[in-house]
Amino acid sequence: MRHKKAIPNRSFRVADQIQRDLAELLRELKDPRVGMVTLSGVDVTPDYAHARVRFSVLVGDPVECETALNEAAGWLRNALFKRLSIHTVPTLHFQFDRTTERAADLNALIARAVASRAKDD
Repeated sequence: MRHKKAIPNRSFRVADQIQRDLAELLRELKDPRVGMVTLSGVDVTPDYAHARVRFSVLVGDPVECETALNEAAGWLRNALFKRLSIHTVPTLHFQFDRTTERAADLNALIARAVASRAKDD
């Protein structure tokens, strides 16, 4: 009895390829709710059934953008299917990534603390 040998890091490679292809495909979306979007990461489930796609928005409303991206997920998945040479293309779930937003807030807090300390000295 031979077992299929798992390919190491395959899910990372698939997630990376999905992220690169999606970045190109997003430019083709005509929905005005999708502003300037940056994909910050893709997590694929072990069975390749689902992919969580994290994104940030430079211009536009994050909530409206998330709604629009999830509405376009079927079209994007079909387009990925044509590009990727994998048997199963995961169902896409877009999620707004607040990491950059939080980083900007923290930087602002640090700058204020440094400025007030400098004023006190």
